[in-house]
Amino acid sequence: MSVERTDTLVVGGGQAGLAASRHLGRRGIPHVVLERARIAERWRSERWDSLVANGPAWHDRFPDLEFDGIDPDSFAPKERVAAYFEDYARKIDAPIRCGVEVTSLTRKADGSGFVAETSKGVIEARNVVAATGPFQKPLIPTVVPENAGLLQIHSTGYRNPGQLPEGAVLVVGAGSSGSQIADELLRAGRRVFLCVGPHDRPPRAYRGRDFVWWLGALGYWDARTVRPGMEHVTIAVSGAHGGHTVDFRDYADRGMILLGRAGAWRDGRLEIAGDLARNIREGDAHYLRILDEADAHAAREGLDMPEEPEARRIGHDPDCMTNPIRSLDLAGDGITSIIWATGFAPDFGWLKVDCLDDSGRPIHDKGVSRVPGLYFLGLSWLTRRASAFIWGVWHDADAVAAHIAGRG
Repeated sequence: MSVERTDTLVVGGGQAGLAASRHLGRRGIPHVVLERARIAERWRSERWDSLVANGPAWHDRFPDLEFDGIDPDSFAPKERVAAYFEDYARKIDAPIRCGVEVTSLTRKADGSGFVAETSKGVIEARNVVAATGPFQKPLIPTVVPENAGLLQIHSTGYRNPGQLPEGAVLVVGAGSSGSQIADELLRAGRRVFLCVGPHDRPPRAYRGRDFVWWLGALGYWDARTVRPGMEHVTIAVSGAHGGHTVDFRDYADRGMILLGRAGAWRDGRLEIAGDLARNIREGDAHYLRILDEADAHAAREGLDMPEEPEARRIGHDPDCMTNPIRSLDLAGDGITSIIWATGFAPDFGWLKVDCLDDSGRPIHDKGVSRVPGLYFLGLSWLTRRASAFIWGVWHDADAVAAHIAGRG
């Protein structure tokens, strides 16, 4: 069997892989990008039909290519996001091969590089960039047994309300995915239960600027220290319906039944933690803290921005907060399906190299593995808060490509 050789192999053809290709190409470094499906596949087949980007088009892009044909302040539909990455691959003439899966990566016996076993043959490379992103293996808690007679799917498997059986729906997890899916189901006339855990709840916009602008102005995108637990805190924000601030009290006023975190399953009932009120109020506190910091920044910098006192209005506590449900009878409440918006775990099983910790997470310093020539891109908090976002990974890719070039 013939063996292909290249200087650098990039595994993954999403935002991280294309950013890596851009910066490797600029430095004249020969490379190949392998994508097991299509460019930006997760945007195409692992998201619900109505999903739009959570940031406006002027922000959620690479610095050297704008979105065509849409308002920069609007939120691009998922199909348009996937098309954007296809356009970008053409723009940079990326050496990308789709439909090629890397099944294993090992070090060469002499330590001079790596051997990648793929679905289309063997590739040897001096350097490898693992650019498969942070959303790899969907997590579904083994709480409700499969024989409970319910449809149970992860948020990656949800497409639209019509795919679910008739009846009420329980959504577990109230970050961006869970809160948006629950809202869509409620608007479709479904009875919806939503488990709300700890979360950050930023304003969609404030004083004429989107929250992504404020995160930049206040230094949050460049934050480099992860306080304990920060990497697991969800962010409730939405670009749907033109973009709006997620307000769980409003959800309740419209008929959604809010719950605390899901607990154990016993005799057909799901135990519910008594933390709903605390979780919502802590989300409110985060929301108000962003407003306070934004006001202080505007005053300090002398910015001419319209004041927005109405933004500080926090609605009344709904009955589900003051009289929380502590045990849910799924059959009695007519719940026929559960959507688990419970996040992801890493899946680097193809890496047969000593580069992962005991939990399967990469060991690295700003994307540079402890194994010479092996790199990671696109992970949450790789170098800072922005790392897992489109424009953030673009800058991380520049640094990784510079490190590769420096190896000589």
